[in-house]
Amino acid sequence: MRGAKLLAAFLYLAAAATVVVRAEDPYFHHVWNITYGTASPLGVPQQVILINGQFPGPNLNSTSNNNIIINVFNNLDEPFLLTWNGIQHRKNCWQDGTPGTMCPIPPGTNFTYHFQPKDQIGSYFYYPTTAMHRAAGGYGGLRVNSRLLIPIPYNVPEDDYTILINDWYTKSHTQLKKFLDGGRTLGRPDGVLINGKAGKGDGSDAPLFTLKPGKSYRVRICNVGLRTSLNFRIQNHKMKLVEMEGSHVLQQDFDSLDIHVGQCFGTIVTANQEPKDYYMVASSRFLKSVITTTGLLRYEGGKGPASSHLPAGPVGWAWSLNQFRSFRWNLTSNAARPNPQGSYHYGKINITRTIKLVNTQGKVDGKLRYAFNGISHTDPETPLKLAEYFGISDKVFKYNIITDNPTEEQTKSIKIEPNVINITHRNFIEVVFENHEKSVQSWHLNGYSFFAVAVEPGTWTPEKRKNYNLLDAVSRHTVQVYPKCWAAILLTFDNCGMWNIRSENTERRYLGQQLYVSVLSPEKSLRDEYNMPETSLQCGLVKNTPKPANPYAGA
Repeated sequence: MRGAKLLAAFLYLAAAATVVVRAEDPYFHHVWNITYGTASPLGVPQQVILINGQFPGPNLNSTSNNNIIINVFNNLDEPFLLTWNGIQHRKNCWQDGTPGTMCPIPPGTNFTYHFQPKDQIGSYFYYPTTAMHRAAGGYGGLRVNSRLLIPIPYNVPEDDYTILINDWYTKSHTQLKKFLDGGRTLGRPDGVLINGKAGKGDGSDAPLFTLKPGKSYRVRICNVGLRTSLNFRIQNHKMKLVEMEGSHVLQQDFDSLDIHVGQCFGTIVTANQEPKDYYMVASSRFLKSVITTTGLLRYEGGKGPASSHLPAGPVGWAWSLNQFRSFRWNLTSNAARPNPQGSYHYGKINITRTIKLVNTQGKVDGKLRYAFNGISHTDPETPLKLAEYFGISDKVFKYNIITDNPTEEQTKSIKIEPNVINITHRNFIEVVFENHEKSVQSWHLNGYSFFAVAVEPGTWTPEKRKNYNLLDAVSRHTVQVYPKCWAAILLTFDNCGMWNIRSENTERRYLGQQLYVSVLSPEKSLRDEYNMPETSLQCGLVKNTPKPANPYAGA
């Protein structure tokens, strides 16, 4: 009898082990070679950054919970880093790719990223965070598909296309960096691109995509540019918005979409028009004069050129604000998990802390700088997270040098230093972005998604909470703030690590309009945060220093 019980126990354990092995999420390996090359996006040959010889870089296609392993070889003459815009890296800011969390990859060496889009779906992109490399390329689409057993709230499309739209400068990234380092602004862009190209608009362009008549397509549109909000539209075609930055939304048809820097929209486009060519159009918003480009879309077997009459874009930011207000979270649809998105009732959670971030610009020693609450961030040689992990924070930065509710006096002047704030793990926080300037801002938070509950004109006060959408605001990672307006976001800071809040306007980010949020595990538990990987690069004050012996332990 005892032998039978032992055999049964052995068989049970073996079966359990088999289940564990089978349940492990699949691994996908990539090798990326980062090099310089020459391209002519606006008809002028210039140096660009290639990934495996491609500009833009390859589309990274994945599924929820996949293990993505990318061995990046830096063949440039400068240090290089990539960030994965919108990927949350749960418990793992070691892969986030910002200068505050990682050492850059030195020239002539390589580093292997390993991350998971854990419990995420949706449309994202990646781009370089070092120097002004983003102005030369090195960016590409990143899609996270739903697992096969998880239903999606629309019919399976015929195909899945990624459209990257962005402003572009013909000056090199090194020249643009010199402008900023010298205290100058980048100025007006020279053009707009669709997937790395500016269309001639005379019918001679090769089609970017081909559609089968009667079929529907998933079309993901991301603004990967430096500083310009863009409007996107397709001749004679509606775009059904189905997903936004990882959330399924209530489905609506749009003639055009305002997409601000750093944002991605997932749409369904149906080939239900006369079979021929049509123009996709991307045009600048909120500039004194409009910059426009086109890309060709062709019906399979179609006859006839695209009409030279391009659909007009919207005018003014009030139109854009009203479009923002029309976006709604789909409460009954699932996202990466089978339970409905609306089962999370964020509007019923008590706010434990309010942080107001006021963006300003000014000059320090005669040079242009941008700031949050009077502090213009600068990246120290030792990444902030490494300084914290190795116990030498006091030698690199100070916590909480800005206040949660800055006075007018505190925002009048600008001081340059690392900007890091502490937030208690699992606190439900209200963050208010207040924009006193005359330009549109776009803000992003790494490591999280948040509920963008309001964007309103004027100055924020606690009484404005009565205008919040506490039912079906979209959970996303980027929010725009219009001139002389404010935006409020709500979220639970439940992802331990060092996370970047930044302007997606690259000029503003480079010149200091960003900060880092340190969310520490109270128990220093592996349940909350992973230890620093053995393969992580070390630099600055911790170069060649032995790693701490597993600061985070336990379950």
